[in-house]
Amino acid sequence: MSAPAVPMARMLGQARFEAGTLLRNGEQLLVSLVLPLGALLGLAFTTVPSLGDGRIDVATPGVLALCVVSAAFTAQAIATGFDRRASVLRLLGTTPLGRDGLLWGKALATLGVELVQWCVVGGVGLALGWRPEPIGFLYAVLFLLLGTWAFVALALLLAGSLRAEGVLAVANLVWVVLLVLGGVVVPRTELPAAIAGVVGVLPSAALGDGLRAAFGSGALLAGPVLILAAWAVVATAVAARTFRWSD
Repeated sequence: MSAPAVPMARMLGQARFEAGTLLRNGEQLLVSLVLPLGALLGLAFTTVPSLGDGRIDVATPGVLALCVVSAAFTAQAIATGFDRRASVLRLLGTTPLGRDGLLWGKALATLGVELVQWCVVGGVGLALGWRPEPIGFLYAVLFLLLGTWAFVALALLLAGSLRAEGVLAVANLVWVVLLVLGGVVVPRTELPAAIAGVVGVLPSAALGDGLRAAFGSGALLAGPVLILAAWAVVATAVAARTFRWSD
């Protein structure tokens, strides 16, 4: 018998497979790319909702944050939930890939999909007049990594707790709520005062605020970094204790 590949090769192979599955799935592609791109175009050519000054410069970082939510949370939760129902997770966990390799593969695949999203959405934003601060791209990498960690952990927490049909419903509902009231696309300053304070502690708002500050003024906001890190650590710890590998 041939020996298994080294751990890194196994993880990268699983990441390629996961990324290909996400990009070939019509529903996942709709959530991950088509809807964020549609949101950017809609925000660019309308005046509702209010985004404050510099509409395209506010809209584009917000939609980039939405891309992270779409790929790392919604798409990953749905895919993992149905993999669990089909016993794919339990099967792969017994292979040389192992459970850790499977989870790392999902995280790396999500980053790969997000890079595609950011290239497409960012390119369209530039064509529409978006002019980001160059230093902001460096800070954006930090928010991309923290946001991916936090939302993948939340996706696994959801996918490991509910049945696949429940995951599908909840993940899509959360996406809509975060889009409208989560501080992702619409800045907290433009939300009703009654909910702005609560929204400020959500990972979605932290990601949106961080990216808008990074690309808009070239600033690195410590608050959003700490909020995302806290959500990532807590969600990871809870998911590790509650995740069920099969129904």
